Amino acid sequence: MSVLKVNIVSSSEEIYSGEATMVFATGSLGELGIAPGHTPLLTGLAPGPVRVQNGQEEETFFCSGGFIEVQPSEVTILSDTAERADSLDEAEAIKAQEAAEKLLHDKENNVDFVKAAAQLAEAAARIKTIQKLRKNK
Repeated sequence: MSVLKVNIVSSSEEIYSGEATMVFATGSLGELGIAPGHTPLLTGLAPGPVRVQNGQEEETFFCSGGFIEVQPSEVTILSDTAERADSLDEAEAIKAQEAAEKLLHDKENNVDFVKAAAQLAEAAARIKTIQKLRKNK
């Protein structure tokens, strides 16, 4: 069975380095399923879950966005924030989502809407990752 070398790196540390038979992520143009021998590709990475499958084993990670580089035998994911999905705090993610929604709806203050929308998208992606992880267990 062919395998891919997979590296997931945040701005501060390497989160994962190992082998996989499949990698699933959301690129800037939609869902990606990457198997060994995949055509080379460089694309943006949308905030959300990244699943690394090796046979029957699967690990899920949260990436806040970034880039994914695919080579026929290697996948590299570069993200500002990357962490193992099982270490995510759902209550904290929900609180962050509510705070971002409140900022977006606050007409009184001078809100940086782009920043608030990005915070909302990241919080929603964290919650989605937690829910997918729970569903897959």
